[in-house]
Amino acid sequence: MLEKEQILLIVYFTVIILFFIVFGIVFFVAFQRRKNKLLFDKFKAEQRFEDEIFKSRLEIQEQALKNVSWELHDNIGQLLSTAVMQINIMSTGIETKSAESLQDVRKLVGDSLQEIRNLSKTLNNEVIHNIGLEKSIRVELDRFEKLRFLKTKLSVIGEEIDIDPKDEIILYRIIQEFFSNTIKYAEASNLEVELKYTSNSLDIKIQEDGVGFDMKTVQENSGLLNMKSRAAMVKAGYDYKTAPGKGVVLTISYPLQHKA
Repeated sequence: MLEKEQILLIVYFTVIILFFIVFGIVFFVAFQRRKNKLLFDKFKAEQRFEDEIFKSRLEIQEQALKNVSWELHDNIGQLLSTAVMQINIMSTGIETKSAESLQDVRKLVGDSLQEIRNLSKTLNNEVIHNIGLEKSIRVELDRFEKLRFLKTKLSVIGEEIDIDPKDEIILYRIIQEFFSNTIKYAEASNLEVELKYTSNSLDIKIQEDGVGFDMKTVQENSGLLNMKSRAAMVKAGYDYKTAPGKGVVLTISYPLQHKA
């Protein structure tokens, strides 16, 4: 009888110990899940905060560019227009040789005026939205051609598809940043842009034949980071390839299905 009670006592304590072990495991798992959820929520909140900060910065940049565009078009553009008119008036009352020299000056000022107007278009997001991504790129490439910076080429494959205006501006700013880097650093002779429209995506490929650089030894500058961050904002694939003497190739794949 005593032996039976001892066995029952052992079983009783064993059950109690197992209960506390199971309870401890369940409590630990629940605690870890709760902890992981809090960490995940914190991460998502920080990510949303960073996204909002970046969006706000982009909005400020766009407004600043728009203001610069207005200044170029309304003030400097008006001054150059007035200068052209004054030259036309002056050229009517002077001798032929001097008039020819004035016409050269007039052409230079007129070309400058057109350049100011074209530059104004590329800075104003409302103009970019009105004329579209493709034409905005053409305007920029034509500027490079006229200024003899480099030879350019734009290829469009497939039928153009309307995309979200906000995303369109962001995509154009990525392309514009690439153009800016090409002019400033690449020492390139040729710049090519390809827009490929498919049922699922708009694939943008930009390449130049400049000096390139070693990605491993060059820290990403603000321009590269801006392009990458902007691509992430519109959920676009982003690939940037370069090597010394090999130029640079940028590929952006903007998804269209979820925008429909």
